[in-house]
Amino acid sequence: MRYYNSVILKDGRTCVIRNTKSTDAYHVLTAFHTMHAQTDYLLTYPEENTMSVKDEVLYINQKEQSPRDLQLCALIDDKIVGLAGINALGDRIKIKHRIELGICIEKDYWHLGIGTALMQACIKAARLASFQQMELEVVATNKQAIALYEKMGFKEYGRNKRGFITKDGVDQELILMALDLRL
Repeated sequence: MRYYNSVILKDGRTCVIRNTKSTDAYHVLTAFHTMHAQTDYLLTYPEENTMSVKDEVLYINQKEQSPRDLQLCALIDDKIVGLAGINALGDRIKIKHRIELGICIEKDYWHLGIGTALMQACIKAARLASFQQMELEVVATNKQAIALYEKMGFKEYGRNKRGFITKDGVDQELILMALDLRL
């Protein structure tokens, strides 16, 4: 899927939302590591990502060629400050209507509207690709993300009390949320 848009952020700066390109691979990895080091709410720790730049190029190329998956970046002054992706759950008849969403934004760029812009882009792309349901999981204490997802129309449909266990052995409850894309 292809996507490109620019938005004016709350602080007046312009943010470009577009597909990642193979030439972005190094900067995508750098941003990924930065964002994953800044919060305990994401799926992985930075050291768990063992992808090389070459691996990232292959991953980006695969996403770029996919009619059902998408990886986006948010750029301010040509710096990647946010990433988002949608991935089809599969192509089997019973689940081909479902897509999952992942999103992260560098902490210095929170509260500017980047999350909303990335979410809107992913929702638009999912609808264009004829998906009917978008899903995500969010750590229950991540109130900012939950507020964003609810603003975008996501509804809670379940909880996993021990969805994550941190490096320190702390349980993190996950809230399972879904958005009906047919509405």
